[in-house]
Amino acid sequence: MGWVESLQRAIDYMEEHMEDPVTIDQIAKQANSSVFHFQRTFSILTDCSVAEYLRRRRLTLAAQELSATDRKIIDIAYKYGYDTPEAFAKAFRRQHGVTPSEARKNLGKLQAFNRLVIQVNLKGVDPMKYRIVEKESFQAVGMKREFSLSNGENMAGIPQMWQELNQAGTSSTIAQLNDGDIKGLLGICADYQDGGTMDYWIAAESTASVPEGFSRLEVPASKWGVFEVHGAMPDAMPKVWKQIFSEWFPSNQYENAGTAELEVYPEGDPYSEDYVSEIWIPLKSKR
Repeated sequence: MGWVESLQRAIDYMEEHMEDPVTIDQIAKQANSSVFHFQRTFSILTDCSVAEYLRRRRLTLAAQELSATDRKIIDIAYKYGYDTPEAFAKAFRRQHGVTPSEARKNLGKLQAFNRLVIQVNLKGVDPMKYRIVEKESFQAVGMKREFSLSNGENMAGIPQMWQELNQAGTSSTIAQLNDGDIKGLLGICADYQDGGTMDYWIAAESTASVPEGFSRLEVPASKWGVFEVHGAMPDAMPKVWKQIFSEWFPSNQYENAGTAELEVYPEGDPYSEDYVSEIWIPLKSKR
C-alpha cells in the first residue's frame, strides 16, 4: 500500500468510527505507521491534530442531526462521545457560535468541517534545495523533556520549551557546547512510543562531557535528507515540512526511517527573511 493510500485509509477509518471511542493507536495502525509519525504527518499536511479533526467532524455531524432530525439533544451528545449535555453544549458553541438549542431552531450560522480527502501535489512548482548525507552516529548534549502525543500536547509544549530555555539563557549555554559537524542548535524529536509519548531535545552536537543538569542523546548513524529552509521563524519551518511530506516523499525512492528527526537552527536572527535553517530527516529506501 502506498503512502497516500495508507493515510487516506486511516482517514476513512476515522470517518467510519465517528460514533465510537477510537484511539490514536487504532487509527495509526490503519496507515501502518507509528503513533508519532502518523500524528506528525497528519498535522503537517492538514494543519490540524488528529484529536482536533475528530472533534470538528463529530460536532459537524451533530449539527447536521440537530438541523435535520427530532432526536433529543442529550442523545446526540452521547452519540458523539460527550458524557454530559453541558460538555456537549460548551464544545458545540465553541465551534459553531450557537448553542445546540439554537441550532435546532436554525438560529445563526453553523460551521462545517468536511471530510478530508488527501490530494498530493507533485508539480514541484516551488523548487526544494536538499542534499543526501551519510553520517555516522553522534552525540547531542542538551535538555530533554517528555511530551504526551495526546490532544496535541506536544505541539503546544515544544514552543513553550523553546521560549523558556531562550529566556533563561539555557539555549545559549547549549550552543556553546557545539563542536560537531552540524552547526547550530538542534530541535530533536526522538524516542517516540506507541504508548503515547515522545522525547524532545534542545541540544547541540558535542563531544564534550555532559554538564550538570544536561543529558546526552546518541543519534544513530543514518542516511539523511537535509532540506534548506529559507525565511523567518516560525512560519518558514512548517512550510518546508509540508512540502517535504506532500511533494518530496511521494515522488522519491525514500521514506522516513523512523529514528530521530532534526531541525537545525544556526547562528543568526531567526526572525529575518534571510535566515537559513535546515530539516534533517532519516531516510530508508521504500519497500
